[in-house]
Amino acid sequence: MSPWRFLRRHWHDIGLVSAIVAAAYLIFAWNDVVFLQRLLILNFIVVLLHQFEEYSWPGGFPAVANIVLFSSPNPDRYPLNQNSSMAANIVFAYGFYLTPVFFPNVIWLGLAPVLVGTTMQFVGHVIYVNWKLRSFYSPGVATTVFGHVPIAVIYIYHISTNHLASGGEWVLAVVYMIAALLFIFGVVEQVLLGGKNSSHPFDPDEMTRFDIEKKLQRAQR
Repeated sequence: MSPWRFLRRHWHDIGLVSAIVAAAYLIFAWNDVVFLQRLLILNFIVVLLHQFEEYSWPGGFPAVANIVLFSSPNPDRYPLNQNSSMAANIVFAYGFYLTPVFFPNVIWLGLAPVLVGTTMQFVGHVIYVNWKLRSFYSPGVATTVFGHVPIAVIYIYHISTNHLASGGEWVLAVVYMIAALLFIFGVVEQVLLGGKNSSHPFDPDEMTRFDIEKKLQRAQR
C-alpha cells in the first residue's frame, strides 16, 4: 500500500494518535497554559476523537453523508470520497481547530470552532441524522454531546463573564466560521476534490460500518 493510499484510508486513525499526544501534552503542561488555551486544546482533541468516531469506530459517516444527507446516486464516491474527506478533515482539524491553540487571546479565532460544535455538529449529528434514521445515536453524536457542547458552554461562559469578547469579535467569529466551513467542506471537499466519477471511492467496509443504509431503509418503512 502506497503512503498516500495508507493516509487516505487511515487519516482518522492517525488522528487518534494525535489526540493521545495532545492529551499527554495537556496533562504535563496543565499549569503552564492559560485557561482558554486548555479549552482550545481539549476542543482540538475532541474534534480528532469526533473524526475517529465518524470514520473508524463505530464509523459509517461516509454512508451518513452520501446516502442520508445527499441521497447520492454514487454513494461510495460522491459527493464525499476518500481523498476529499481526508483533505477536508485534515484542514478542519489541524488548521481550523489547532491554530487557535497558539493564539488563545485572539477570541474570535477560538470562538469560531467552539461555535461549530453547538451549530453544525449538534444540528447535523444529534438532530437531523438521528431524525432521518429514527435513532438516538449516529456516528459523531457522542463526541458532540459529551465533548464539543460542554467545551462550548464553558468557553462561552468564561469569555462572557470576563468580558473578553466584544460584539465585533462575535460577528467576526461567526463570519470566519461560515467562511471556513464553506471553503473546507464546500470548495475543498466537493468542488476541488469531489466528483461523481472520483477514482478514490470509499472501501466497502467503510460504507457498511454501523449499517447506516439498513438503518435508513428500516426508518423509511
